[in-house]
Parts: sequence; structure tokens; C-alpha cells
Amino acid sequence: MSSPISYSHDGAIAVITVDNPPVNALSQPVREGLSKAIARFEGDSKAKAAVIVGSGRTFFAGADIKEFGKPLAAPGLPGVVNEIEACSKPVIAALHGTALGGGFEVALGCHYRVAVASAKVGLPEVNLGIIPGAGGTQRTPRLAGVEAAAGLITSGRHVGAQEALDLGLIDEVSNDTDPTAAGVAFAGLITGNDMGPRPTRDLNDKLDEARKQDGLFDGLRAAAAKKARGQLSPLVCIDAIEAAVTAKDFDAGLAEERRLFDTLMASDQREALIHAFFGERAVGKVPELETGNPREVARVGVIGGGTMGSGISIALLTAGYHVTMVERDDDAIAAGKARVEKTLEGGVARGKVSGEQRDRMLADQFHGTTSMNALAQVDLVIEAVFESMDVKKDVFGQLDKICKPGCVLASNTSYLDVNEIAAMTERPQDVIGMHFFSPANIMRLLEIVVAEKSDPDVVATAFAVAKKAKKVGIRSGVCDGFIGNRVMGKYLRVAQMLVEDGATPYEVDEAVVGFGYPMGPFSMSDLAGMDIGWATRKRKAATRDPNERYASDWMDRICEQGHYGQKTGRGTYTYPEGARKGEHEPETLKIIEEVRREKGINARNFTADEIMERYMAAMINEGAKVLEEGIALRPVDIDMVQLFGYGHPRWRGGPMKYADMQGLDKILSSIRKFESEDAWFWKPAQLLVDLVERGETFDSLNKKEIS
Repeated sequence: MSSPISYSHDGAIAVITVDNPPVNALSQPVREGLSKAIARFEGDSKAKAAVIVGSGRTFFAGADIKEFGKPLAAPGLPGVVNEIEACSKPVIAALHGTALGGGFEVALGCHYRVAVASAKVGLPEVNLGIIPGAGGTQRTPRLAGVEAAAGLITSGRHVGAQEALDLGLIDEVSNDTDPTAAGVAFAGLITGNDMGPRPTRDLNDKLDEARKQDGLFDGLRAAAAKKARGQLSPLVCIDAIEAAVTAKDFDAGLAEERRLFDTLMASDQREALIHAFFGERAVGKVPELETGNPREVARVGVIGGGTMGSGISIALLTAGYHVTMVERDDDAIAAGKARVEKTLEGGVARGKVSGEQRDRMLADQFHGTTSMNALAQVDLVIEAVFESMDVKKDVFGQLDKICKPGCVLASNTSYLDVNEIAAMTERPQDVIGMHFFSPANIMRLLEIVVAEKSDPDVVATAFAVAKKAKKVGIRSGVCDGFIGNRVMGKYLRVAQMLVEDGATPYEVDEAVVGFGYPMGPFSMSDLAGMDIGWATRKRKAATRDPNERYASDWMDRICEQGHYGQKTGRGTYTYPEGARKGEHEPETLKIIEEVRREKGINARNFTADEIMERYMAAMINEGAKVLEEGIALRPVDIDMVQLFGYGHPRWRGGPMKYADMQGLDKILSSIRKFESEDAWFWKPAQLLVDLVERGETFDSLNKKEIS
């Protein structure tokens, strides 16, 4: 087998090229080949300097994900980077594409760095629950300073070439688009000016500046903790950077970095974040894509110009589609177009889109109308009208008559039966659910709801549109609420029961936020509008199982007063003068006390741990039932729905991964305990019981499904 590293000459410059497609990952053969090439360069009397460059579309893009979680075969990357830095002749990294993680650490080990203008660099290890482990936390502060290094490493963000130059991370942004040519030209300047090696490890000026600043690391830790919200690795990044400043020498700092790296490698958070990393990729493997081929989609119709319809339109416009928005009358379409324009203006102000892009989208790609007939030639229609079966049936009946053959007809319903909607047409094979999450132009989750007669080509089309729109498409079967809202319904009911039984809604929210969610269920209900849940409860009232405990009376009474949350200024919380953050509402507590008295409930206290034990147990148990019924293909699909649509903390991996790490026997034991209080609600999922009896995990089901 030939080495992925080649060695050649361009005059007196040695060119060391990696060719390990698709992204030149730093696999064992690459590390070994790089080590041998550096040794060859040291003994090469013809070469005055060396350039390390990537073939194809990028420099080293980072570690080989196939090696994640496995013992690392020699040579290790830290040693290879040290070998580069120890060279007695100059070594130049020529960067293009993305130099990330270990790839950027290789560049930091080089004596000089030149980048083409489109290159990006970064140390994103924090997003995998670890820290840079090959000198990134030691060399970055020596080049960019401690504060800049902390900002870069704790965020994991990618930095463009010009910003990297401004930070001192690279030495030149080349006008050349060929990285090899840029590297060789820069190497010629180095040798022509008799400039020798410049080991990053020897640069101490910026560390000396940091040593003069009292309380520097206290401030950095406080800032990191505020953003991390329970995640360990950002804070450990600060510990490692501090070691660069306080260790007796560079090698001692490297040793401390490695110790911290190894500690995180053994943590549950690292395991959870790696699960999320692979899970995001795994959910795209669905059976329909093995036989189905995406239909061509260039023009899309969106029915509805409200918050959801306008958000969907923006997501599709940004993805490059031509969008026709349809509304019921002139005022409604004017309002819908205004929402799109306002959001795009905000994107320009934040630097997310250019003025030229906005103008092109509004002038060339976007059209608003009150005529359904304008959808006659579109390739895909996404209905985003009021969540009413009668309304949606009427829309699909019209679409069936108007749209061309082969047009994909999609409903953005969040709860309703897609099979029933499809039955309103003469082409049920072309109907599918595409459930976007609000705000649809920002939220990445897209539940793709496959109906009984959905053609594989239609499923493939929905996944292709999701990918182009940079959404995480996840397959769901048909049931009330699909994966996400069905599971959410269970843990919201638990939250309501907790309040009836003695907790305040504010204690529940605080426990959930403490667990790692961005907000609690009652804050979220106020944000979305309490009337939405109220309408759903009223819709289901006639079919509610008589054995089900109804614990939403206190929320219903708040809604009956016309208090729906933020939009009305009062809900579970109160929002004085349009405030976005709510304050405790005494009237809410009064209503809760009235309901308890009427039901004869003796209130008791709940700790945050007790709240989360019930909250997570309900989520996990319902997730197992969703799997039993085939609504979700795999446990990881449920995890990714919760991560990308409902704010579950990524560093906990998702509810099913969390259950595995806690122990399924422990989760089942909690459910059995709660079952004695409410046998109907807490009936354990048979799948969960079976897994415990077999000594298996949810992840074992992922492994069976994902090859």
C-alpha cells in the first residue's frame, strides 16, 4: 500500500504533500508518513526548507473519525508535531480549505504558516467534549495571546484567513489560490532572507503579558462557565491554557495538556458529544434512500405567510430555491412578504447575508400571491396553514387539482395524521410530512414524516431538500405528534403533574435549566403561546383515556383569562412592559393552590434531582414506545430530534444515550417506582423491559441498524 504522504522538490524547497481523500484526515498511515517525511527532510542536503501542503480540497482537516474511541496507534500526533517543530531547517505550512483540530495543530508546529484567502482554521475539539491534545492549547496563546486563544478554543469556532492573520496565527495571506505555489513562494522568501526555524514553543512575549494581569484566568473561567452551561470541556480548555502560562517550561505545559485531554477522553460528556457527532450523520441513513431517487426541485410553493410560512420561505430562499408564497388575501400576503424582508434585512445587519444576496432573493427568487393557481408549475409545495385537519384537507384537495404530476405535496403539520391528509388527493404517493421547527429559518431540525403510501422518491426528495437547506432531516412514521412532539407531550405532562403535586412551575423550570436546557417547559410554553397547548388539549379531550390523569387544569384556567404568555404579557410568568424574560406571577401560584384544594392534593416538596428523575424517565419511556411502534427507526433518531428541535443539552447526548449512560436498569427502576403512583401513565415500555432483561442498551439497537 502506497503512503498517503509524498515527498518531492521544487528547487531547494522540499514539498511534503498529503493525499488522503476526502479531507486528508490524520489517520495512522498519514501520521507515520508525515513523521518519515520530516526525518527525510532533515537528512536532505538539497532542501533548505520544507512546505507541508494538502492535496485536493483541504489541508489536514483533523483527526480520522474512524479512530474515535479506539486506542490510538503509533505514532501519536503530539510526537509528530514536536518532530516538525524540532526541525533544524524551516518548515512552512501552506493552508487551504479547512485546517481544523489536529490539522491546525500540525500547522502550529510548523515554523511559519501561509494561507490562501479562502482558508479557515480552528480548534473545534471542545464540541466533542475534549480539548486540543497535540499542543493546541500551548502554542495558540504564544501566537495570539491568552485571551484570543481562550475565545478561539472554548468556542471551537472556525476563523477565516484574514482574521487568523490579524490574530497572529498565520504569517501571510497569499494572493495565490494554489496552496503549493503559495507555500513554495513563501519558503523562497524565508530562505532568501536567511531566516531559520522559528519554533512556536520559544515565543513567550504574549505569555509574559498575561503573567502581568491579575485575575485574568478567573475572568476567563467565569465567561466560559456562563456560555458552557454545564459542559466541562470549555472550562478545562482554560485550565490547559493557564498551564501554558504557569508551567515551568513548554514540555511541562504539554504534559498538563495531555493529562487534561486524557481525563476528558474518559468522561461521559465526551462519550455523549461523540454520540451526537456521529448521530447527526447516522440519521440520514433511511431505507427509502436505498431505492428512491430525489426528484428535481427548483421551484417551491409555500402556503402561508405567518411566522412558520415566512421562516420556511427564508430557509428555502437561502438554499437557492425559487419560492412562491401564497396567502388568503392581499393584507395577509403583504404581511408575509414584510416578514421575509424584515428577516433578511436583519441577516444583512448581522453579516449573515450580503446586501447583494438579499436583493437577489427578493427580486429574483421570491414571489408572493393570493392565487393558488400560481403553484401549477412548482416542484414542491409545503403547506404551513393553521393546524386544523379540515383546513389542511381543503388545501390538499385544491393542490391535487392544481399541481403538475410529480409535484411533491408536503404538510408542515406538527401533530396531524399525514395519511388522512394524503387520502384527500388522487396521488397519496406524492404526499409527505415536512415538519419544520420555529423559527424555521434558524432551527435545524426537519422531521420528515413518511406516510403509508409515500413513494421512496418523495422521501428521497424531502431529505435532499433538507440537506440543501442545511437542516437535519430525521425520518418519522405517522402518529400524533410524530417523534418530537409525542415525546415532548409526555415530559410536559410530568412537569404539569409535578406542579399539581407541590412544585412551582418556576422550580421545574430552574431544574430543567440546571440540567442543561436553554429554558424550562413553562418558559417555553409562554414563548410559543400557551393557547397552542390549550387548543391541542381541547382537540384531544373527547378521545382522552378515562384512566389518564389530567393535570393541566391550572394551565387551562390561565388561558381562560386570555393570558397566553409573552404575546399577551402574562402567562405562567408575567412580562412587564414587553419584557422577554418573565417574572414570577403571583396569580399563577394562586390558581395552582386553588386546583390543589379542589382535588384534595397535599402539596409536597421536590428537589431538582427528583424533578429531573421524573422528567427524563417520562421522556425515555415514551422514546422506547416510539421505537416499539416503529415511529422512529433507531434510538439515535430520537436523540437527534431532541438535540436539534427541543434544546436537549448536546453534552448529554440525547435522552436515549443519557439512559444508556445512567444505566437502563436504573431508569426502569425509577419508572417502576412511579408506576405505583400512576399505573396508566408510568407503564414501562416493553422494549425497555426487554433490553434490561437481555443486558443490552439502546445503543446496541443503533449498531444493529447502522452499518
